Amino acid sequence: MAEESRDQRFLYMISCFRPRLKQFIRVQPVLDRLPSLSPAEREKVRAAALQRGEVEGAEELLRAVERGPHGCGWFHEFLQALEQSGCSLAASYVNPSLSQLPSPAQEADHDLCVHLVQLLHSTLVDRMQTMQVAEQCLQMGIFQDEDLDRIQTVTDNRGNRDGARELLSRVVQKKGWFSPFLIALRETQHGQLADDLSGNTRGAENGQNGMKNSTNEETEATSQPGYAVVEDLKQQENVNDNFSSENSVLETSIGQNSVISESDVSIGNESVNNLNENLGQSCTTSDSDGDEVESRASPESDLILRDYQMEVAKPALNGDNIIICLPTGSGKTRVAVYITKDHLDKKKRASEPGKVIVLVNKVPLVEQHLRKEFHPFLKPWYQVIGLSGDSQLKISFPEVVKKNDVIICTAQILENSLINAGEEDEEGVHLSDFSLIVIDECHHTQKEGVYNNIMRRYLKEKMKNKKLAKENKLLIPQPQILGLTASPGVGGATSYSKAEEHILKICANLDACRIMTVEEHASQLKNQVKEPYKKTVIADDKRIDPFREKITEIMTAIQNYCQLYPKSEFGTQPYEQWVIKEERKAAKEEKRMGRVCAEHLKKYNDALQINDTIRMVDAYNHINNFYKEEKKKKTVRSDDDDDDDEEPAVSKQDETDKFLIGLFHANKKQLKELARKPEYENEKLIQLRNTLMEEFTKTEEPRGIIFTKTRLSAFALFQWIKDNPKFEEVGIKAHYLIGAGHNSETKPMTQNEQREVIDKFRGGNVNLLIATTVAEEGLDIKECNIVIRYGLVTNEIAMMQARGRARADESTYALVASSGSRAIEREDVNLYREKMMYKAIQRVQKMPQQEYLNKIQNFQLQSLVEKEMKAKRDQCKKYKKNPSLITFLCKNCHKLVCSGEDIQVIENMHHVSVKKDFQSLYHTRENKTLQDKDADYQINGEIICKDCGQAWGNMMVHRGLDLPCLKIKNFVVVFGDKKTTKGIYKKWGDLPIRFPSFDYAAHCPSGYED
Repeated sequence: MAEESRDQRFLYMISCFRPRLKQFIRVQPVLDRLPSLSPAEREKVRAAALQRGEVEGAEELLRAVERGPHGCGWFHEFLQALEQSGCSLAASYVNPSLSQLPSPAQEADHDLCVHLVQLLHSTLVDRMQTMQVAEQCLQMGIFQDEDLDRIQTVTDNRGNRDGARELLSRVVQKKGWFSPFLIALRETQHGQLADDLSGNTRGAENGQNGMKNSTNEETEATSQPGYAVVEDLKQQENVNDNFSSENSVLETSIGQNSVISESDVSIGNESVNNLNENLGQSCTTSDSDGDEVESRASPESDLILRDYQMEVAKPALNGDNIIICLPTGSGKTRVAVYITKDHLDKKKRASEPGKVIVLVNKVPLVEQHLRKEFHPFLKPWYQVIGLSGDSQLKISFPEVVKKNDVIICTAQILENSLINAGEEDEEGVHLSDFSLIVIDECHHTQKEGVYNNIMRRYLKEKMKNKKLAKENKLLIPQPQILGLTASPGVGGATSYSKAEEHILKICANLDACRIMTVEEHASQLKNQVKEPYKKTVIADDKRIDPFREKITEIMTAIQNYCQLYPKSEFGTQPYEQWVIKEERKAAKEEKRMGRVCAEHLKKYNDALQINDTIRMVDAYNHINNFYKEEKKKKTVRSDDDDDDDEEPAVSKQDETDKFLIGLFHANKKQLKELARKPEYENEKLIQLRNTLMEEFTKTEEPRGIIFTKTRLSAFALFQWIKDNPKFEEVGIKAHYLIGAGHNSETKPMTQNEQREVIDKFRGGNVNLLIATTVAEEGLDIKECNIVIRYGLVTNEIAMMQARGRARADESTYALVASSGSRAIEREDVNLYREKMMYKAIQRVQKMPQQEYLNKIQNFQLQSLVEKEMKAKRDQCKKYKKNPSLITFLCKNCHKLVCSGEDIQVIENMHHVSVKKDFQSLYHTRENKTLQDKDADYQINGEIICKDCGQAWGNMMVHRGLDLPCLKIKNFVVVFGDKKTTKGIYKKWGDLPIRFPSFDYAAHCPSGYED
């Protein structure tokens, strides 16, 4: 009861002081310290803060806290989160101890002090030596370590003035901050600023004579908040006429992004909010490369391009379609923001409609571009919004487009809406709704990528306009196109002519009149983008490896058992391709022994690849976990069994299963012992350990990324680092970063989890990322001292993107690979292709304009014809095939499961079986990869064949109905038309059948029908 009573008091304090709390809470740091909040709640709060401002984010956070659930210690957790994140003033309001509450007089003084900082903001920002004051504030207990770290980061990245803005926005949220802050200013030789804030004009006048003659009373009076200035303000409170003239002065004195309206000048609860908006937000508006610009009346002064950036932007500023090719870290996005603003300004002046859409290929890039670039710079003039597939905004995309000037979104959102525009009963958008399209990472505009699908629509409209022009008809308005890339690549070309052709195709797909690189100001770019020191670390792969020998011995026994004999070596990719092909072939031919043996051989081949990359124990665990799952699948408990029975009621193992499971268990003990012997450790891991130790001990604040091939290897390397105390001794704080897709056996990271890891990396709580290729492109990863590609070499684009992450001073880019691997050879090939790419770009740039345009036009026609032919082929595939023509067999035991007539589709993607008594064919077991989803359905248990344990799919709940949702890859599809054929399909979309939509009314429980 006492606990409940205290909780009620706590909730009451929140309701009483809500307006104050919203001013003093810094959302993100508090959110990081509230593990009890669900991922959905956390994302909702974060989205509110990002899209509607810090105050709205705080409101959403308070609502989440109020909603609960209120478990044991929830109040203490929230209070501690406020205190530890530097929100001491907010903490004093929510503490049920009334002695902690500020008095009304203290509140009034606080508001006046905040307003003073607003008035003197420009002077403080211009004159303050930010880090000196911040460190003094830390020593005096005004700031915490996190405050200092953030101010240091902003100062380092964006310059002293932005650091001062960050400092001011933080200091006004501290309890009893004003007097200690004045002392901190005086202690750091900022006496004049302290005098200005305290209104101590006498001190200024008598500065040469010293202040020793001042009486104690005078000192006390003048140390009160803005003594003289506050008195002036009080006199002005009732003089409304003075406000308008005061505002005109404030607009020039307060400076960057801090134009204060009449309501801002009033002294009250909104003053802190305004300061946070004006100062806190503006800390992101200066040039991220750290240029400091003199304070001016207009916020436009901060949006200044370097000479090399202006060089590549010029054609776009004149309205041309171009591709900007600049290295990672050179400020491509900043150039796009500048072009966007210039474009919208010109449209506004000409009284023409202007609307910009920025397309990205990864969900995290939406928030990154919005928060770091477009929103800070464009907010004073234009409505900017970010949307992605995981956005909490449930509003139609066409409505978003109508209400905003700049829309940042994933390309698929635009593509879906363009498709909808062609449907009679759907609302959509058209390309003509936009006046400028910015395409980030535009080298993906090729083949069947979503960027290219969008641009093909553009090209079709362009061709149509040529016709309309000849007929003197009204043309379709077309947007300007701006492509951004660090490397268009060469598309696997082996000659300069093919590389040139690849560049021309990218230009054609984007309808670019030019591809822009830096020529005139190349030296400035070189100084800005630092080239890392490159080295290759070669590991001797001739070590004795009894673990590998044992695995190959087991694989040979399996091959002899099923009489499958490959031509490829164990543990290689060709072997993996062979075994997958054999598995599909055996499934189609209903040869269960061959199919199951091939499946097990693939797992052992995976283990060999893991052994070559990571630890033997990781390879062992991979196989062991597989056989644990196999045992569960092959020994299924019936629904009537007592849960306490140790033995399963029904065994589903046949002779092949018994042989394979028995073979593993016969060798399990020896494999486990070998995996634990350090003398057989992977030589590559030794070289990786040496490289990390060397790099993390030669700089004070090291930061690095290890790129590895698979999610499994990323997680295993993270575990290896955690298990080795030597890494902790040199200050390595590691975390893995993997993709969000579900096309892997390893559980993916959610977008929120990715964001949290990147935020920790930015803040220094993590200083080593172990990442798959998800971190190569686009993401705003902090500058690194060391980038390691661990046995991973793909193409020249990925190499350049990864290398571009090593852009701190005296950074290192290292490749760690085995002496016998092809990684070293591929790296050399990529270096050659990189040179080839730049030469090909130069050749395209020097090409006569008419020749260039002719080639571009030919490639555009070719692209449109290829798309049209493909569409016809796809149409032929799906033309009239009736679902009744097919049946589905279990891939493992070949039992008849259902007919095509039993399949219906939910939301154009979920294929469910509506067959009567279908539940008699399967068992349900726990689904380990259960994910919360904000949708009209939810995924429950996994469904498996009752006879053989083969996975079929998952149970899903759709509008209250339990339905079995099937995965086509788990079945053999049999066609019963003239020539009976069988097939294995990866995706339902590959099947030449059109299934009907799910009939909800027909499957409602009896009694609910109309």
